[in-house]
Amino acid sequence: MRNKFIIIILFIFLYECPLFAQYKYTFSQFGDETVDFIKQPLKWDGSDYLKFGLISLAGGLTMFADEPIRDAVRDNHKYSMSAPMEFGRMYGELYSPIIFFSGFAAYSLITNDIKTRKIAYEIGQASLYAGAINYALKFAIGRGRPNLNSSTIGAGFYKPFYSPFKEEYHSMPGGHSTAAFVISTVLSRNVNPVWLKILVYAPALLTMTSRVYQGFHWTSDNIIGAAFGYFIGTWVVDKHEKTDKSGNKGTQKTFLQHFQIQPVISGDNYGINLSVPFL
Repeated sequence: MRNKFIIIILFIFLYECPLFAQYKYTFSQFGDETVDFIKQPLKWDGSDYLKFGLISLAGGLTMFADEPIRDAVRDNHKYSMSAPMEFGRMYGELYSPIIFFSGFAAYSLITNDIKTRKIAYEIGQASLYAGAINYALKFAIGRGRPNLNSSTIGAGFYKPFYSPFKEEYHSMPGGHSTAAFVISTVLSRNVNPVWLKILVYAPALLTMTSRVYQGFHWTSDNIIGAAFGYFIGTWVVDKHEKTDKSGNKGTQKTFLQHFQIQPVISGDNYGINLSVPFL
């Protein structure tokens, strides 16, 4: 299903891209930024390698708790289909980034609101990057899911490069958690005040919890998946904010900038000529 996620997001993103052209979001820019994203590991400094090491360490240490946590929730599925768990699952489904992207894109095109246009573009772009990396790693790692019906399969069972279509061996990294943290990170970086920036991560945390509680992922899968979503979303937003600060803000005018005031002086007559939009 994750390969379908990439294809659907790509289709919608490419379809909408020309509509974003009036505010510098073009396919050409997307291509340049994608190349820059691919080259990022070559530009890492000490702090970047430290972050990578800490994420790897956190995922590795969590693996020691994977099976005890799985065993604890396996015999207690009382709330497996509860509203919070189902909401968390749906927030990380493949259609969730599509809904957010399409919703913000449609609103921006109807209202000509630049802020929501930026959010739509960043959700689409970050979701593409995250989906591609996530799917490639799932296939390469081939970790068995905790709900496989075999007593011999535990948290350390792997089938690397087994099959790109065998979802039961695509446990790491957690795809739902990746998608959820992409959405929450982009939203958090584009809203105010601080309490709202924190609150928008609540659905992503529910996604992580639901994937473990419903038996689809090990806890370490979600730790690593969430980290991918957070850092990819952060990179995309940072990229655009740095571009804006460099002075490339596009040519879009605000409503007030459409007003034109021109003094008129002719003989004994004087006054002003006011040009108002839509009038």
